[in-house]
Amino acid sequence: MKKLIMSLSFAVLVCSGYAQENLTYQKPSKEILELVDVPRRPGIRIDGKKENFLLLGRDGYKSIEELSKKELRLGGLRIDPKTNISSRVSYYTDITIKRIKENREIKVTGLPKNPRIANLQWSPDYSKFAFTNTTEAGVELWIGEVANAKARKLTEAVLNANIRGAFTWFKDGNSLLVRFLAANRKSLIDTQTAVPTGPIVSVSDGVKAQNRTYQDLLKTPNDEFNFELLATSELKKVSLNGTIKSWAKADMYTRMSLSPDGEYILLSKIKKPFSYLVTYGRFPQETSIYTKDGSLIKVINDVPLDEVRPKGFMATREGKRSIQWRGDQMATLYWAEALDKGDPAVKVPFRDEVFELKAPFTGTPKSILKTINRFSYIRWTNEKDVAFAYDYWWNTRNIKTYQFNPENVNQKPIIFSDRNYQDRYSDPGNFVTSKNELGNEVVTIEKGKAYLIGNGYTKKGKFPFVDTYSLKSKKTKRIYQSAYTDKVEDIYFAVDLKKKVFLTSLESKSEIPNYYFKNLKTKKATAITNFENPFKSIQNVHKEVIKYKREDGLELTGTLYLPVGYDKAKKEKMPMILWAYPQEFKDKKSASQTTNNSNSFTYPYYGSMIYWVTKGYVVLDDAAFPIIGEGDKEPNDSFRKQLVANAKAAIDAVDKLGYIDRERVAVGGHSYGAFMTANLLSHSNLFAAGIARSGAYNRTLTPFGFQSEERNYWEAPQVYYNMSPFMHADKMKTPLLLIHGKADNNSGTYPLQSERYFNALKGLGATTRLVMLPKESHGYSAKESILHMLWEQEQWLDTYVKNKK
Repeated sequence: MKKLIMSLSFAVLVCSGYAQENLTYQKPSKEILELVDVPRRPGIRIDGKKENFLLLGRDGYKSIEELSKKELRLGGLRIDPKTNISSRVSYYTDITIKRIKENREIKVTGLPKNPRIANLQWSPDYSKFAFTNTTEAGVELWIGEVANAKARKLTEAVLNANIRGAFTWFKDGNSLLVRFLAANRKSLIDTQTAVPTGPIVSVSDGVKAQNRTYQDLLKTPNDEFNFELLATSELKKVSLNGTIKSWAKADMYTRMSLSPDGEYILLSKIKKPFSYLVTYGRFPQETSIYTKDGSLIKVINDVPLDEVRPKGFMATREGKRSIQWRGDQMATLYWAEALDKGDPAVKVPFRDEVFELKAPFTGTPKSILKTINRFSYIRWTNEKDVAFAYDYWWNTRNIKTYQFNPENVNQKPIIFSDRNYQDRYSDPGNFVTSKNELGNEVVTIEKGKAYLIGNGYTKKGKFPFVDTYSLKSKKTKRIYQSAYTDKVEDIYFAVDLKKKVFLTSLESKSEIPNYYFKNLKTKKATAITNFENPFKSIQNVHKEVIKYKREDGLELTGTLYLPVGYDKAKKEKMPMILWAYPQEFKDKKSASQTTNNSNSFTYPYYGSMIYWVTKGYVVLDDAAFPIIGEGDKEPNDSFRKQLVANAKAAIDAVDKLGYIDRERVAVGGHSYGAFMTANLLSHSNLFAAGIARSGAYNRTLTPFGFQSEERNYWEAPQVYYNMSPFMHADKMKTPLLLIHGKADNNSGTYPLQSERYFNALKGLGATTRLVMLPKESHGYSAKESILHMLWEQEQWLDTYVKNKK
């Protein structure tokens, strides 16, 4: 009777035009609430010597009070102007040191009261760690000592943590380069009350500038003033004894990178003019080399405003980009430059060229590699004549790995791997790295062999592996592969490569992941952590990965959960929730692969539908929704048809197993999954109801591409029209719950998308409900918001699915 009353009350709220205006935050039922109110597993940081872990306690959620503090959204940043740190940062709340050899844990003492810890960094020798603590007044710098497990404050609340990290260690480990708030800083302009001095004028000079629909952009001269003020820092050298010395005058610094030998610092800063079209990462920037004492050596790169690029996802700007220090040398910079003017439409044998420049940075840059695709990054090794470079090309989903000799440009690179990066079954893995004498991670080569760690995805499941790669024969050899059939093992990195000891984790449906040191030779594993499963009420829920075929023969998968206490012998037909997220592919082979694993730990995160197994629902989670466009065809040319085919195949498969009443099936998704949901409800009769969270529904509002669509609206107007649920609002006959964060910062998913779509549906008489969560971004973080979202979903599903008339 109580459930019936709640459902009837909810139905009244839905039908009454303004009844929900005074609704306070609600909580879901006890069964769901018990799974939300659980402690989170600590974050983990292991030192480079593999001797100590830092276990970092954290709250599962923020509060709506925290999210309600003043926030400035400028140039793609979200800043708390009072504390001068990102207003959306997640904090740790305590630190425990785990001494691995002694197998004991020691709580760090001396931490601030009610700590809000962020930006944690180990010192170069791992004897200390630095971190920031955010108070009501601002951001402080703190130091923790590993030996005595004590922490102490190093500065007052004067740090500027608005852009990237607030500090970096000097090589000696006795001092840090720190961003301080500029002295005599002016006051911010209150843009809500400031009197305008004139109109806001934007100009186009006839050059195409096809940019995505970014949010949080600068919009007015007052925004420009506030951005410059908040981005400006003074750099100071802070010693562990408390001495503070000026290092560089105030400017808009973004990046501080110490050379491997500690003698130089690569320093980047933002320049004017700012832009109202792109975020701060594409504002004019200057990168310079300084000595460790703060003397300018050379401006290495001067990048103008980057508003205009050629069309295409693989477009980039001309000039130096991705400037980095070589990890295997004392002080050598390297970077990439486009050979196609940054234009994917230009046909060239090589897209990018990589150069290097050694200290003292006065010579001519040396070319060390040309890449067929767009350059991505380099893994340096402990051998001076061996390195591994990576490139990629989105249009073909191709990724290449090159083995090359940086000392001899005339030696032709060897292509170690050339594959479709969506083909997960063929992934050779990542090279094993270790710290070199300079303190940098480099690929370890022992006796002419490198090592690789792979995820080991196969048709039968996930079986991680370790391979050796012979630099001479160019062949790989498997030295270990996980053989678990009832658990999932993950391999992270080598603790001792000579002894073949690796850091691994192990989990099962009911066992939360825990960490181990595992000897791959003896198979002996030493437990490092002992975390307990906080979700006891669902630990025995039936879970399996089911395989089924789409009408065109494409093999699909999804993770199926049956309700708590479900009797498989009786096969009572239950309501079902299908949750998915579409993904575009260029070939059927990759589209049919899966990374789902029935043995993975059952973890109901805040946006999960797994909660509903406690309420009598079957859940098909992470159902495969591939959208394929092979050859010259683009995936979105047949988006709707493939979407419906995916959904029908999923429902047919579970129905065939005998578990569900196919008249009581709900569909839902977040972001692009919400877009999927609205399309499915508009163009099929498969579902009883839908839940769409933080989606975009009118593609004319994202005219220069969206998700994996490169074409602009004017090139493919019919595609944009066909894919937009807003354009087909008159076809909506199925109850749809729309949820959206009022402060969504994701490109394209403006809150306006849900508001206008709701108005269209309401105007056409559809059954719909719009829930706008105050202060929430694209993902939701306040506990009050999450509990209310779960309540909304619970009432909606009970009303229109479980108790469907």
